[in-house]
Amino acid sequence: MSSSSPPPPPHVLLVSVPLQGHVNPLLVLGHRLAATGLLVTFSTVPHAGLKFPYPDGASVGVGRGTLRFEHLRGGDLWPPHDARYGGNGTDVIRHLDEAGPAALAGLLARRPPEPAPVSCVVANAFHPWAGRVADGTGVPHAVLWTESCAVLSLLYHHFRGLAEFPPAEAGPGAPVAGVPGMPATMVAADLPGLIHVPEQFVWRRLLVEDLRSLGDTVSWVLVNTFGELERPAFDALRRHLPSVIPVGPLLVGTTAAEEEASHGGEDDDGCMAWLDAQPRGSVVLVAFGSMVKVSRDEMVELAAGLAATGRPFLLVVRDNNREDLDDCLAAAFSGGGGKLVAWCEQARVLSHGAVGCFVTHCGWNSTVEALASGVPVVTYPTWADQPTNAKFLDDVFRVGVRLPRPMARDALRRCVEEVMAGPEAAAMRARAERWKAEASAALAAGGSSERGIREFVDAALSSIAAGDD
Repeated sequence: MSSSSPPPPPHVLLVSVPLQGHVNPLLVLGHRLAATGLLVTFSTVPHAGLKFPYPDGASVGVGRGTLRFEHLRGGDLWPPHDARYGGNGTDVIRHLDEAGPAALAGLLARRPPEPAPVSCVVANAFHPWAGRVADGTGVPHAVLWTESCAVLSLLYHHFRGLAEFPPAEAGPGAPVAGVPGMPATMVAADLPGLIHVPEQFVWRRLLVEDLRSLGDTVSWVLVNTFGELERPAFDALRRHLPSVIPVGPLLVGTTAAEEEASHGGEDDDGCMAWLDAQPRGSVVLVAFGSMVKVSRDEMVELAAGLAATGRPFLLVVRDNNREDLDDCLAAAFSGGGGKLVAWCEQARVLSHGAVGCFVTHCGWNSTVEALASGVPVVTYPTWADQPTNAKFLDDVFRVGVRLPRPMARDALRRCVEEVMAGPEAAAMRARAERWKAEASAALAAGGSSERGIREFVDAALSSIAAGDD
């Protein structure tokens, strides 16, 4: 009697542009997909400015599956050591749009004995070239939307002509009406920035191509959120896009393996030890993400405003945003109440009991991390999806207050005090704690995040089996 080996598990390829806000959630998704028993390959272009601990060819066991790493390379792609990766994110995304297809096609064409051929591709939004390459090889394709479902719904309704939006000349206070699932008080200033930028702007051009493919060549749209947080937006969008699935929150560090993936054992510059020494709920965390550049004038006001609060604060300023700012920063630290770092494990810091307030640019990763940690916020959005996220944090989730632009020290001090000790501070924190509980439930066994991932895996497996018939 002869025995045969079981068939290899389906092989899912994840493709990310090498920007931290894109890599982190896709990498967490990779861990969770592998845990279901799949073989998952993660591909990007690691470079000096990217926190990414895995070398080319590395492989780790995750649950019943395997997560392996194969870097994008070759052709006209900049090599990993190229300094241009650490510059303007727009330049990086434009370069990947030109050089990425050939590199990805080369990866898909490689057919070593192991692993098995790729049977499904998952790529982040804003690089539709990955989908074009997958379609060209007949491989099913999914998109991971790394912004909110509300933003996706607004953009989908706008670019598909499903709702009327105020023109740019109507002004920031023009009401936004007729978009289902959105707050009644939404105005033009709350819309995602890509709606009104010039058509030739590369982020807008790639977004439009992405949106045109949803429901057409894209088989599934995975969203880094949880249904309990954005139920009205999901209900509205599913009328037009049934394949949209919440699979979040995709939080770095939810499991030990994911936490190791987020920093690779790097030193945290003493952040956690410093937080351990602070009173509970006393610290103001200030961080503006991996792409926002703080101007000198803003830094002067920010530093003075933080010093004026009289509260301990943890200020994160990237090395590439520190040039000629040392004198501005010195003013904030003259009283000895703050700590300055170039980087921190933000989700881990936010979950520390000493943190009582988060001054944030409202990128979606930061927004979800704040909600999942139960930390109230001071919102200071700049562009892209950030104004919409700030609107929801302030007026829908009701866990924060808006810091007006431009940055002003007195306004910053007042906003921090309102969140930390004002008349509504206790109510804000209670609402933040409720969202923390909802996020925990979504991430628990049998929660909505696990159900969403299982829904995608089952659908993908069915599609793969149908293709094999």
